[in-house]
Amino acid sequence: MEAFKSENNLAHKEKPDEGPVSVTIPASPFMQKLGSGTGVNVYLMKRSPRGLSRSPWAVKKIVSKQKSSQQSIYQERLNEEAKILKNLQHPNIVGYRAFTEASDGSMCLAMEYGGEKSLNNLIDLRSENRLGPFPAATIFKVALHMARGLKYLHNDKKLLHGDIKSSNVVIKGDFEAIKICDVGMSLPLDENMTVSEPDMYYVGTEPWKPKEALQDDGVITDKADIFAFGLTLWEMMTLAVPHIYLSDTLDDCSDEDSFEDFDEEAYYAALGTRPALNMDELDSSYQYVIDLFSVCTSEDPKKRPSAACIVEALEATMSQE
Repeated sequence: MEAFKSENNLAHKEKPDEGPVSVTIPASPFMQKLGSGTGVNVYLMKRSPRGLSRSPWAVKKIVSKQKSSQQSIYQERLNEEAKILKNLQHPNIVGYRAFTEASDGSMCLAMEYGGEKSLNNLIDLRSENRLGPFPAATIFKVALHMARGLKYLHNDKKLLHGDIKSSNVVIKGDFEAIKICDVGMSLPLDENMTVSEPDMYYVGTEPWKPKEALQDDGVITDKADIFAFGLTLWEMMTLAVPHIYLSDTLDDCSDEDSFEDFDEEAYYAALGTRPALNMDELDSSYQYVIDLFSVCTSEDPKKRPSAACIVEALEATMSQE
């Protein structure tokens, strides 16, 4: 795609929702559980101080039922995430609200409530209802807002997100707001957009990892996020997890049968490559997002566009409509 052949470097500021200086986080049973991750749960905390209605927060807490050694690791990660998030302020990045102790004694990271559903939740729901790919216009919108958030992280904050995927994108309403969350795996980028600190390593999530993250001597740059960003667009077009090849008769199988049909060898061989699209489900309105997905998932990181280049191209296309 011509728009993505140049690497030109081209944030809207959002004032945080300032809560009271003293914050009281309720115990877990008194909050609605929104979801969970590795070693943590996320809850909805409704706030009505002195009878006033205020915007709710999302609260991330360490899961209590695990070994103390594991808890300390997850606590360290939560501390690091709080430290990073506190210094970020952008409309497409979930905002920091507080890092404090809950009434049950656990440390909690309170964040802006970006929406009840993650993009992954919406993908699963659409798949269950057999609705097919998201409309091309919706994917375009998600791409633009995600790219703006990544541009801010990469260019303004010199940070690699390190774990871009649909479950780390939260959606409010009917795609009224789109925000990247979970910056706990972020890594610092140097002036060459490279992760160069020897004690820092890319974690990511396996199906979304680029080729360079699967190699012992791979050089990790901002383009690792771009590869995972491209696969997130693929998720919206296929309603699937990258590289998870299951039986064609999956719909008629039990969960146990599904695992038996999983082709582990094909899965590991496919990691870090561009997964195929079912073009029969995608009409001409998808061509732009298909081209964007394709260029972002090049195995050569140097051939992937920067987040700034993606924003520039998408905004230019939007202004022509």
